[in-house]
Amino acid sequence: MPGMFFPATPKEVKGTDPSLLDGKTQKRRPKTFGMDVKAYLRAMIPHVETGMKASKPKDMLSADEVMQWSQSLEKLLTNQTGQDVFGRFLKSEFSEENIEFWLACEEYKKTQSDLLHYKAQKIYKAFVHSDAAKQINIDFRTRESTAKKIKAPTLTCFDEAQKVVYTLMEKDSYPRFLKSNMYLNLLNDLQANSLK
Repeated sequence: MPGMFFPATPKEVKGTDPSLLDGKTQKRRPKTFGMDVKAYLRAMIPHVETGMKASKPKDMLSADEVMQWSQSLEKLLTNQTGQDVFGRFLKSEFSEENIEFWLACEEYKKTQSDLLHYKAQKIYKAFVHSDAAKQINIDFRTRESTAKKIKAPTLTCFDEAQKVVYTLMEKDSYPRFLKSNMYLNLLNDLQANSLK
């Protein structure tokens, strides 16, 4: 009948560009999000029962290594896999901008002097500016101080803001991470595999 609307079937929607779907669909995490994280973490665990070995032994996680993450946020962040797992946890809490900013600052500290201005502006616009898409949660004074410092950037111009974000992660996200299923399941899986 003309003018009659038939809703799309799931098969028709599956191939549809997500930008054409309503906003609710875009904001929802896919049901496979947890499975993706689990698959990533399992790839880091030796497959004792199947006899498969990891291609790079140095990439293998041990239960001791993961247990060390619980000693301090610093120990967690000095480990590449720890950064990845913690980043995925923060993403699940919609606060991944914190670790992204912290990592960007760490990378910025290695910047050659001729690129300081460019990279400082890029980090500021992405994370610090009041209209930043991934705006970090820092106080007004720190935001203003950082804005002044990047006018004549140095390797330390983000240190104050980075310290605020680190403290926020240390006092808020990190304790929740240590109690999360993501961390506890990874640790339990590794401990179980080490006993086999």
